[in-house]
Order: sequence, then structure tokens, then C-alpha cells
Amino acid sequence: MNSKYNLTEGGILQKLLLVALPVMGSQALQMLYNLTDMFWLGRLGADAIAASGTAGMYMWLSFGFLIIGRMGAVIGVSQGLGRNDPEDAQRYTQNSVYVSLALGVFYGLLLIFFRRPFIAFFTIPDANVTQRAELYLLIVAFGMPFSFLTSVFDGTFASSGNSRTPFLISIIGLCVNMVLDPVFIFTLKGGVAGAAIATVIGQIVTFAAMLIAIYRSRHRPFANFRLFTRPSLPHISQILRWGIPVGLENMFFTAMAMVTTRFTSVFGTGALAASRVGSQVESMTWLLGGGFGTALTAFMGQNYGAGKRDRIRQGFRLSALVMAGYGLLVTAILIWGGRLLISLFISEAEYIPLGIAYLRITSFCQIPQCLETVAASVFKGTGRTVPPSIVSIVSNALRALLAWILSGTALGVYGVWLGICLAAVIRGCWVFIWYLLSARSTLRGITPRTQELIE
Repeated sequence: MNSKYNLTEGGILQKLLLVALPVMGSQALQMLYNLTDMFWLGRLGADAIAASGTAGMYMWLSFGFLIIGRMGAVIGVSQGLGRNDPEDAQRYTQNSVYVSLALGVFYGLLLIFFRRPFIAFFTIPDANVTQRAELYLLIVAFGMPFSFLTSVFDGTFASSGNSRTPFLISIIGLCVNMVLDPVFIFTLKGGVAGAAIATVIGQIVTFAAMLIAIYRSRHRPFANFRLFTRPSLPHISQILRWGIPVGLENMFFTAMAMVTTRFTSVFGTGALAASRVGSQVESMTWLLGGGFGTALTAFMGQNYGAGKRDRIRQGFRLSALVMAGYGLLVTAILIWGGRLLISLFISEAEYIPLGIAYLRITSFCQIPQCLETVAASVFKGTGRTVPPSIVSIVSNALRALLAWILSGTALGVYGVWLGICLAAVIRGCWVFIWYLLSARSTLRGITPRTQELIE
């Protein structure tokens, strides 16, 4: 393994940032990718944003399936390289490809055949919004296998310590989307469907670039990578053991978000559009913070495989400080910059106050969400994916319950958003405290047998 990308040696903060900054850059590009769609669709009105946002919930749900294969690559590759066993690390990537390809095709077909009942779940009163959402969902379904496979290769690069290559590829995908969006939406008069077509083309281009990189890049993770080899049932089984808890966590999180979106839709198209825009602006925390989490998982995986307990402890402390500071910064932006941010995407003046209120309410959960990212990433890097999944599933059930109760009060739609915020605070504090209480037993998982493998 290239010493530059070896996360078991060198300054901890330096190594974390070496991986984290490009990953966070990639996530920032993903955020811009989403915001680009909303910016152009916003020129068509709140109906277009509401339609793409409703369909986008199922793209979000896809992450619960996508993360299963990706997590197998992230943990398997990082721990394999930490043990100085690149052949085993490569087998995790190869078998993650099989898992992700099967899940990507399955989920794409699910969207194609069940798009109408999926959109009907939200009981949107505007038939125009419903029809646009169904069409958007039909088109983006064809891009699912490509995005699933791209995620495996992205996770493989990041776990090997090289997150720069996926970042550069993400720039290519963003540029394709930024160029094609106005062309398909306005020039070709595709509207919402045009935005979906541009998204799928961007996904295909990104996948092709990632495939070339894993074979040809000078800093590729493996010298002689083969995409299709004989499947290894032990590796697939381990991938599923690692990935299914995290996948269920993400699916349940999105399912509860769908429930709260249904509560929001009762209050009209304006509330739905404000919620969609606000959640994308708020993604500064969960997208960029999640990017840091990917880097931290890779760091922890390599050092866990190498048996370096002290380095894991120091990495956790430094990451907690960095992410708490970042959460404070996002909180300030959401409170004092909300009007400017919302007005970029919503042209109807009467809906802007709703978006501002959404951002101010959710600003209070940003620091707990950042600390959750740190603790959950350490758990995952050391192979313990169950604790953060348990916390997330229980907390998100509470999220829907609180949103339902508070929406029935005089708070109305603000009650929905307050319930979401309170549940996020509980989730973040809970998983962070759980890790603090279990850190000793987690690190005790580095057994004498692990040390023998290292030596």
C-alpha cells in the first residue's frame, strides 16, 4: 500500500484530513448536484420542486440498499489493507460488486413497477405534482444499478486512503449534470422529466469514469483488479453481516422521513417545497459530515486491522473536536443565513418564511448529528455496525411519533419539523454516549490472533 495512503502511520489529523477533505468535497458536489436540480426546477415553480422532492424520497430510500454493498467494501478493504492482506481486501470489493449489482437491479425494477402506489403514499392533493413525480421516478429507476456500483468503487478508493480520485470523478459528474440540466429542462422542454434524464446520464458518466479509474488510475487500490471473479460465499456472507444492519438503519430512517413528509404534505405544496429545499440546505451537515464519517471509518478500519488501539482513541478524540466545531458553524449559517439560502431556490415570496422556519428549527440538532457521525463511524470501522443501527431505528420511530403528535397541536407544520429535530438530538447524543461507555470493550476486539496476522 502506498505510504501516502497508509492511515496506520503519520500524523492522525493530517491523515484524517487527507482522506476526509476529498470525500467531503465529493459530498459537497453531491449537494450541489441536488441543488442544481432544485435551482432550475425552481424556475418552473413550487410544483416542480415538490414533484422532484417527493420522487427524491425514493432515491433517498435507495441508499438503504446501496449501503449494504458499499459497507462491505469500506470495512473489508480497510481492515484487509490494515492487516497487509491486499488479496483479501480485493475479494471484498469484487464480492461487494455482486451484492450491489443485484440490489441495484432489484431496486430499479421495484421503482418501475410500483411507482404509482409509491407516490400515492404521500396523498398529494395536486394531481399535476403526482403525475410529474411518477414520471421522475420512472426515469431515475434506470440509473440505480450504475449508482450502486459507483458507490462500491468509491468506498474502495476511500478505504485504501485515496479519496482524491473519487473527488475528481465527482467533479466530472457534477459538470455533466450542470450542463445538461438547463438543456433538458428548458431547451428541450422536458421539465421535471428533463431533470431526471440529466441525472441518469450523469450517473452513467460517473460510473464509467470510476470503472476506468479502478483499472487504470496510477493510485488505484489494487495493482491487478478483476471485476468479475468466482463469487466467494464467505465474503458475501460477511458483507451482508456488516451491511444489512446499516442498510436497515438507512431504510427505516428514510421510511420515517417519508411518514413525516406525508404529515407535511397535508399543509400544502408550499410546505412540501419548503421542507424539500430546507432539507437539501441542511444537508451541509449530513452530507459533508457523512463524508468525514467515511474517511473516519476507513481510518478506524485500517488501524483496527493493524491492532493500533491508541491511534483509534486519539482519532476519535480529534474527530469529535473537529466535527463539533463544524456543527457549530452550520448552526450559525442556518440561523443567520436562512433567508438568503431559501430565496435562491423558492421564487414565491409567500413560501420563503416557511423555509426560513425549517432551517431555524433544525439548526438546533446540527452539533448532535455531527457527534453521531463520529461515534457511528468508529463503531463501523471496527466492524460493530449493530449499535448505531439500533440507535437510529429506535430514534427514527420516535421521530415519526413526535412529528405526528406535534403536528396535531397549534404548531401545525412547525410541529412536524420540531419533532424531526428533537429525534435527531436524541439519536446523536445516544450513539455518542453509547460509544463512550463501550469504547474499552470495542478495542478489546483486537485479539492476539489479530496481532499474529499482522506480524
